[in-house]
Amino acid sequence: MADSFDAEKLASELEKTYADGVGVNPGGFEEMPRRSEVIALTEKLLELLYPGFIRHFEEKTLAGKLSSVRRDLVELLHRVMRRGKGRCPDPACCREEKNSFCTRVADALLGALPELREIVKVDIAAAYAGDPAAKNYEEIIVSYPGLKAISIQRLAHRLYRENIPLIPRMMTEYAHTVTGIDINPGATLGKGVFIDHGTGVVIGETAVIGDNVRIYQGVTLGAGNFPKDACGMLIKGNKRHPTIGSNVTIYSGASVLGNITIGDNSVVGGNVWLTESLPEGAKITARPPEQNLKLASERGK
Repeated sequence: MADSFDAEKLASELEKTYADGVGVNPGGFEEMPRRSEVIALTEKLLELLYPGFIRHFEEKTLAGKLSSVRRDLVELLHRVMRRGKGRCPDPACCREEKNSFCTRVADALLGALPELREIVKVDIAAAYAGDPAAKNYEEIIVSYPGLKAISIQRLAHRLYRENIPLIPRMMTEYAHTVTGIDINPGATLGKGVFIDHGTGVVIGETAVIGDNVRIYQGVTLGAGNFPKDACGMLIKGNKRHPTIGSNVTIYSGASVLGNITIGDNSVVGGNVWLTESLPEGAKITARPPEQNLKLASERGK
């Protein structure tokens, strides 16, 4: 039986679909920040936040670890910023010179680690205070998905603020994969944020969360609507997600949508669908669903 597969013909047809450039990386795989590299870098950064808990470093000293992470980060930044003409704000990046934009971004992120360390300590304390099942801080660090997702987002947010493409979102999508918690790197988080259980939590790009906020599983801080321009394209960059005040609790299954404000010290009950702002100290709950209980002794009557 003759082989009916015509590789040349198929290649020609497939090549035509590449012509518009959609879904095609002109620089090839080597020019992309690889997912495995971003994950490895993220885990190294987490080890600097939580030394002795995350991974083993070959470097023996803290200074050596910082230098190792800096090399990895600068290399990834150079690679992602070289993709596409005119993307990098500093031509020195493409020549990999000292004091380039990428080097400054890497140094700024690493320089923020002492500040981030103090912030995540508050996050740990909030988790311990807010969860009666928490036995100690160590248990929270090694096993609580909310802390991991928040810690990664805090790191990614620093790169997001510098308009670094791809890498911040790859970092938070890694967190999403391993925790079930989806926090966009653009979201702004206060101190002492505690996501309990966490599965299914979604926090959008322009969301702002105050201090000492507790969020339970299945909560969405999302956009209420998606305005379009005259051409029918979504308008991007506008504030479209909620602002959550300090000392707010949002219970499981709640959806808080749109550019609204939830005042300080408020409580949003489970399964609430909220599209309007709440004043300070408000409490909103959903009417419980109607239930019909029938005991075994009553069946058949």
